[in-house]
Amino acid sequence: MNEKYKDIMDLPHHQSAKYPRMSMVERAAQFGSFAALTGHSEAIKEEARLVDKKEELNEEQINDLNSKLLFICDNIQCKPQVTVTYFVPDERKEGGVYVTSTCRIRLVDLNERVLITVDKNTVNIDDILKITGV
Repeated sequence: MNEKYKDIMDLPHHQSAKYPRMSMVERAAQFGSFAALTGHSEAIKEEARLVDKKEELNEEQINDLNSKLLFICDNIQCKPQVTVTYFVPDERKEGGVYVTSTCRIRLVDLNERVLITVDKNTVNIDDILKITGV
């Protein structure tokens, strides 16, 4: 292929007599109108972001969790320190992430089905995967 264009390879680049040479920035600006897909790269990143699926507990895990919650309720005056692994649903897409937090429990509200920590964070009981330290 080089042989085919050998006669023009070393010729100087054409300069228009009518128009001045454009800088790289000016040349790039000509194609700015093709940015119709604004937000496209963000959408691709969002789609690629991994989330976990919420696990369904089996009967044994539910019984274990219930006994630990009862223990916490019986000892709530001590504000027991536990490590809780729970599911936090994603705000943008189906799924979420599992978070593990070590905290002191101030209240177990069985009507609202939440644990309330000493620092006033809440954990939905239905989203708890496991509790350790009890």
